[in-house]
Amino acid sequence: MVVVRWVALLCGLAVALCGTAPAVAQKSGGILRIQHFDSPASMSILEESTRAAEEAMMPVFNGLVVFDQHIAQNSLKSIKPDLADSWAWDEDGKELIFKLHPGVKWHDGKPFTSADVKCTWDLLMGLSNDKLRVNPRKFWYENVEAVVPNGDLEVSFKLKRPQPALLALLASGWAPIYPCHVPARDMRQHPVGTGPFKFLEFKPNEYIKVRRNPDYWKPGHPYLDGIDFTIMREVGPRNLAFFAGNFDVGSPYGVTPPQLADFKAQAPQAVCTTTGVNVPRTMLINIQKPPFDNPELRRAMSLAIDRGAFSTILNGGLRSVGATMMPPPDGVWGMPDDVLKTLPGYDPDAAKSRAEARKIMEKLGYGPDKPLVTKISTRDIPSWRDPAVLLNSQLKEIYINTELDIVDTTQWYPKIMRKDFTIGAVPIEAGVDDPDQMFYENFYTGSARNYAGYSDPEFDKLVDRQSVEPDPDKRKQIVWDIERKLADAAIRPVLFYPISASCMQPYVKGLTIMTNSIYNGWRFEDVWLDK
Repeated sequence: MVVVRWVALLCGLAVALCGTAPAVAQKSGGILRIQHFDSPASMSILEESTRAAEEAMMPVFNGLVVFDQHIAQNSLKSIKPDLADSWAWDEDGKELIFKLHPGVKWHDGKPFTSADVKCTWDLLMGLSNDKLRVNPRKFWYENVEAVVPNGDLEVSFKLKRPQPALLALLASGWAPIYPCHVPARDMRQHPVGTGPFKFLEFKPNEYIKVRRNPDYWKPGHPYLDGIDFTIMREVGPRNLAFFAGNFDVGSPYGVTPPQLADFKAQAPQAVCTTTGVNVPRTMLINIQKPPFDNPELRRAMSLAIDRGAFSTILNGGLRSVGATMMPPPDGVWGMPDDVLKTLPGYDPDAAKSRAEARKIMEKLGYGPDKPLVTKISTRDIPSWRDPAVLLNSQLKEIYINTELDIVDTTQWYPKIMRKDFTIGAVPIEAGVDDPDQMFYENFYTGSARNYAGYSDPEFDKLVDRQSVEPDPDKRKQIVWDIERKLADAAIRPVLFYPISASCMQPYVKGLTIMTNSIYNGWRFEDVWLDK
């Protein structure tokens, strides 16, 4: 059918107006010094699952579209052109057509074309001879039947059924375009992109460095000469280094509300933005391993959670409780508090819930003299370890004695994909605040990141139904029905949503901290130093 509308009209003819923030006497030059919270296994965004890789590499790449880097809340309304100048849906919503920007070159000088888009999605969909070592977001694109070039500057995504939210997935920092001519294995250590910065060097556990792309296709950008990401896992040394003036940007989302007092005292000039974080901490239960295959046991574990305590201790008293989708006002799709309280396990009376949990455990044969002994696995960074310690103490209240199993980042994702755990204290790393990303990636039957091994045909049908629904209000009601099914199954109960601050020196300009995505705000092409 004839395309019914063009959503963005030829922004490539006026990139300075469409693709960037308004020019306000920006200054060029300087290396941005930023603290980085962890050392990733590789530089390949398509193969990694941690912001430790994605934050540092998003500046090296472009996507077809991108969330506006100056609007804090990501939504379909905030999507802007990137490598695609414009896009349009056909009449039945099963074909999404992109017009590509002409004259774009890869960092090695080769031309970017529609073939690179096809190569990227063939790689993601497992259709190419080249292979990804791991493919954590393959299920994002289960509904894509084919990616079809039409000449060098047009490409179509042909879908099996309508999926309005596909555009949000494509706008994520997790959806970079890879070059056809560079093998996937080479992208792990020497990534080649089209973005504002070129990859320079990665020294594990020390730093990641990128430098300005002098031939960037968006005129006048980037402003910075480069970015140095210094890897610092531990909070105390990180904060002291920022106080001493050694960094321009502290570890994003890395300052807890209680720590803000130190920043006000030690670095009063710092500009700190406090937001919710769209990576809920969860108790992940491996339902393939007895006795955790018993729904009654999982229900007891869910009832043991005192979510108020997590907020009090880890969020400094700021309450941030939600189900799987991020709660409002930061989240677009989450349940309001009055609806949330009707879910199983969300009664604010923790003592009452734990009394019920102990009865279930006693019925299953456990008690103070016969506890269930197991492990809680988590990743070796403070923002993961601290919730694991608190979860450990709460499970003891219902006769479950656990030992902490602390795992290095490089080993964490292989371990959890092998399902080599019984209980995990882990975030859901929500790349996009959208139900399609959340449910298809983490809970749909067969997904690589469905770590619990959950499978329910009725759940899958509901996920498909919400994905097709174009009306946001109707879609939200289906999403809330899905939340109830997940709460009943108790396979990955949410513990709490972190609240954190991101602090930077006042001369850092143009960096917007996103309120509902820790993954999508790292293009850095508009960031500059006013000094």
